[in-house]
Amino acid sequence: MLKVTALIAAVLVGAAGGLFLGQQPSTGDEPGAVDIGFAQDMSMHHQQAVQMATLARERSSDSAVRQLAFDIETSQLEQIGRMKGWLVLWGAPEQAPGQVMAWMPAQTHAGMAMTMPMAGGQAGSLMPGMATSAELARLRSLSGAEFDVFFLQLMRRHHQGGSAMASFAAQNATLPTVTTLARNIVNSQAAEVRTIGSMLSERGAQPLPAP
Repeated sequence: MLKVTALIAAVLVGAAGGLFLGQQPSTGDEPGAVDIGFAQDMSMHHQQAVQMATLARERSSDSAVRQLAFDIETSQLEQIGRMKGWLVLWGAPEQAPGQVMAWMPAQTHAGMAMTMPMAGGQAGSLMPGMATSAELARLRSLSGAEFDVFFLQLMRRHHQGGSAMASFAAQNATLPTVTTLARNIVNSQAAEVRTIGSMLSERGAQPLPAP
């Protein structure tokens, strides 16, 4: 976990530096509730994916799994840095002070939230697709092919949940740069969901139910 935190901190410094050099996510408009909430919640959602990907990159002996984990780790770390840099510029906290996904209409996310305790035991951190503390503990306990399959299953579900959140942001964010990032997340994670599905089939395994 310390490695993931250090990586996120390093990426955040670089991303924030780039933002202050003129890459601000604004065309003169102020960020809306969707822009801020998406940046806060998607950063938290991404952090768990990075945590799992780092574990897979270090433990798996399967070259395809390690490559996928590396791709997820590097791309999502960069996106975390970008979103946290925006929050600094906007003067917004890194995490929402209240319920997660409050930036989405209740009827939109009511069916997306999980009903089980999340990793870390954080109140209200029930974002779609995230692994529970028990699932993360099980992942850490596995090795070999069992580890690879469970990692792929968790990551596929994780991507599906994140894509649903990003899709709403892509349609409702105020700032064009936020809209662009959200669309990129939707497209990249849809592609990785397909890739992971194929990898699971090759390994004779089934995906977990969608969130």
